[in-house]
Amino acid sequence: MIEKRAFYIDGAWVAPATPRDHAVIDPATEEPCAIISLGDAADTDAAVAAARCAQPGWAATPPAERLAIVEKLFEIYQVRAEELAQAISLEMGAPIDLARQSQVEAGTWHIGNFIKAAREIEWVRPLGDGTPGAMIALEPIGVVGLITPWNWPMNQVTLKVIPALIAGCAMVLKPSEEAPLSSMLFAEMVHDAGVPPGVFNLVNGDGAGVGSQLSTHPDVEMISFTGSTRAGRAISKAAAETLKRVCLELGGKGANLIFADADAKAVARGVRHCFQNSGQSCNAPTRMLVERSYYETALQIARETAEKTPVGNPREPGRHIGPVINQSQYDKIQSLIEAGIAEGARLLAGGPGRPEGMNRGYYVRPTIFADCTPEMTVMREEIFGPVLSIMPFDTEAEAVEIANGTPYGLTNYVQSGDGARRNRLARALRSGMVEMNGESRGAGAPFGGVGASGRAREGGHWGIEEFCEVKSISGWAE
Repeated sequence: MIEKRAFYIDGAWVAPATPRDHAVIDPATEEPCAIISLGDAADTDAAVAAARCAQPGWAATPPAERLAIVEKLFEIYQVRAEELAQAISLEMGAPIDLARQSQVEAGTWHIGNFIKAAREIEWVRPLGDGTPGAMIALEPIGVVGLITPWNWPMNQVTLKVIPALIAGCAMVLKPSEEAPLSSMLFAEMVHDAGVPPGVFNLVNGDGAGVGSQLSTHPDVEMISFTGSTRAGRAISKAAAETLKRVCLELGGKGANLIFADADAKAVARGVRHCFQNSGQSCNAPTRMLVERSYYETALQIARETAEKTPVGNPREPGRHIGPVINQSQYDKIQSLIEAGIAEGARLLAGGPGRPEGMNRGYYVRPTIFADCTPEMTVMREEIFGPVLSIMPFDTEAEAVEIANGTPYGLTNYVQSGDGARRNRLARALRSGMVEMNGESRGAGAPFGGVGASGRAREGGHWGIEEFCEVKSISGWAE
């Protein structure tokens, strides 16, 4: 049993003010794999006080020196990648190959892109031609609270901690209590990289405790949160009293528009993308909209892909999917699968219950519904499991209307050989991101959505600037 009860505050690991043991559950076995402590107000206050004390010095540190520390952290991160992968596989059930190649590598990707963006930022720059002496300065917003989820731990930790460090912000990180082990390893790396005491602090806790305390704390200038839309609304309300900046990266219900002229791998690619990480991704393409002339062919490919998707132990190598995070999530997914059946969707693959031969662990059968309609629950609610809903469309305009018929707006997808059509749809779809023909977003592109998906823009120079205040200066001496 792993025991990690301490918090990282002011450059040292310290005992909680009042111990509150919390078991981290291995979703593959349903048994505790680690014990942490949940913080209370005294721990949060101590961490914020340390950050507030460190803030002036870190803000005054030249950007080049801050960047050098981040570059050192990047080196350590890569050296300790296998430790991170093992921790992520244990704490949230990612198959070990996925943990190595996607979960940990997401952090590698983001840190590298932030370093590149930081080298290109002009922290003080002219406003523009014709305005002599008018300057724009980017300055750190101050102490920030960072609240990260369990589904992609290092993806979200690096998308918040790294730009905050680069921008000159001291911080308090509250990782998910469901998957805290990788973040505690990351705190060790921050320490070894030479980040000054108080600049980075970590307090474990739940949303109602440490999360709410950070959201309402008068000495925290900004909250950056990734998680559910419900929690995002609560944080926004809690932060309003102290007029914090709130950056939210929330849920999604992505539509994948597949036209008859799409490439032959488009459907299978969409199914695999939906099932990746056991469906626990906010940007998963969980609604597949297929042009009617290609619909029956698409259903056959989708069913075959689902039936060939293995489910297995996250500690074993391979391209299988693992369990979902916990009992609550498992139960929610099961109830939504039952709702799909009850509302008349055609069960094409999978269905309720665990995969055959499994009687322990939060494993879900890769499930596909066909002949869905927009009003069905499985087409409206974020399921956060390996469940795909498919329906046909007749016209481009109809596809756009269905895709946009959701309060969410994170990522939509288009599969078509017609470049002009792709460009039209990229502009017509209401979302923060549109990915087409299997092409991933470019290096340094911002990640974020609109509407109920929040309006954060994480990654690249946009992600750094989210942690900055813009100051307008006149009369600057040439």
